[in-house]
Amino acid sequence: MEQNSLKIGERLKEIRNTRQLTLDEVAELTGVSKPMLGQIERGQSSPTINILWKISTGLKIPLSFFCKKEEAEYMVAELGEREIITEESGGMRAYPLFPFDPVRNLEVFYIEFDAGVRHESLPHVAGVEEYVFLVHGTLKMVIGGKEVVLQEKQSIRFGADISHAYHSVSDKTCTAYNVIFYPNN
Repeated sequence: MEQNSLKIGERLKEIRNTRQLTLDEVAELTGVSKPMLGQIERGQSSPTINILWKISTGLKIPLSFFCKKEEAEYMVAELGEREIITEESGGMRAYPLFPFDPVRNLEVFYIEFDAGVRHESLPHVAGVEEYVFLVHGTLKMVIGGKEVVLQEKQSIRFGADISHAYHSVSDKTCTAYNVIFYPNN
């Protein structure tokens, strides 16, 4: 067995198990036969790029997922390690800690809102949830037209497939962790 086909098979099995799909269901989603999928998972067959493309398209994951390097048992993230996303003329800074991962279906940010800054977010796709953990300051949120005020060390979870806004009502910088969870499609 080739080392490459083992890695591709392991990744296929990982995504299938994470999404709790049977080989029959994956075959139906991808158009790749159940026997072929089984051989790939066991590392007995090295799929062509066309087969990999069918699998990634059917499972709605990037093709590169099958080619990524082996992950360590843990990952330490540091602010500023990745490019900072700025909004509201620099008054809002989002630090990507853990970028989107198709197996975990989430991404994690550390966000700073300068005093008085207001940021409106467009609705995400159906089923997306956000979790906001306020570390410092006071943050007024408007979720689907309803106001919620978060104080330091409070958290909120909400369906982010509706309009939502963040407004720092502190006289100092608000800081929060934001986890965005994407449903399986």
